[in-house]
Amino acid sequence: MSLLELDGLTKYFPVMGGFVWKKQIGNVHAVDGVDLVVGSGETLGLVGESGCGKSTLGRIAARLHEPTAGKVLYEGRDISHLSRRELAPIRSEIQMIFQDPYSSLNPRHTVGKIISGPMEINDVHPEGGVEKRVRELLEIVGLNPEHYNRFPHEFSGGQRQRIGVARALALNPKLIIADEPVSALDVSIQAQVVNLLQQLQRDLGIAFLFIAHDLAVVRHFSQRVAVMYLGRIVEIGDRESIYERPRHPYTHALLSAVPEATVETEQRQRIRLAGDVPSPIDPPSGCRFRTRCWKAEDKCAEEVPPLLQISGNREGHLTACHFPEEPTTHGDDVVLDPALA
Repeated sequence: MSLLELDGLTKYFPVMGGFVWKKQIGNVHAVDGVDLVVGSGETLGLVGESGCGKSTLGRIAARLHEPTAGKVLYEGRDISHLSRRELAPIRSEIQMIFQDPYSSLNPRHTVGKIISGPMEINDVHPEGGVEKRVRELLEIVGLNPEHYNRFPHEFSGGQRQRIGVARALALNPKLIIADEPVSALDVSIQAQVVNLLQQLQRDLGIAFLFIAHDLAVVRHFSQRVAVMYLGRIVEIGDRESIYERPRHPYTHALLSAVPEATVETEQRQRIRLAGDVPSPIDPPSGCRFRTRCWKAEDKCAEEVPPLLQISGNREGHLTACHFPEEPTTHGDDVVLDPALA
């Protein structure tokens, strides 16, 4: 059963120009026609380069941003344009963990105040009282309940992120949108936080939309993976299909950049893409990856490739490419940037 469904989701941010009389001169195409489904108790990983629209998509799903077009369906109900009052009962079921554990916590509030805040706002009165529930949450995320009266500056980055996790759990949500929750942490702390989230999912049955650019973390945590490029989903499938048999050239390029310990005699494909990501203010026509793709032809500029299941893919493995890669990787390195040849 689908818990969250994004249907044709689009978000444009206006670009204003002029010195005196400001007028709109364009739009930033942050998210452009995205279709995604997150099932109950499932973890969907969303990966892509910085600036591709991952965080914007997550904030729209949590209804922190208003979509320009498309629908956000939660348990079959369209919540795309509900008022604050209409959203109130749903807010408690969709929570968010933010990227920066330093700026996402109010430095003037104690840990107890931060974690109990959602309960006070939603007029929730847990059995045994709010303080008892906060101390229970601190213990669940691996912190000492005696930290109740401490302030955020007294904690390390990993501990602060655990406080953020406890705050997200305060209202017993069905869905947590984790926006790069470990990118600001040391590698050893990243593992602790990811393992904590996995344990919470197993124990509480929470669904996750896990946004990250670290493919190794996503592979460890997610059951399905969606690859995003310049506001659009270019490939989606189960973890094994995406990591072992990628079909979109961009997915190949991303996976080739993941460090791996390999035997010296083994050859591993390395794809170095030429140029930068195009501006989202004026994205390329047709396939948005075509300006950096080694397989691009005239058709790629003329037609937007639909997200479809292609021959050789597992069921549910969808790819948006006119000329998809073979399902097995190549042995030799592929160097696409002349400066690196």
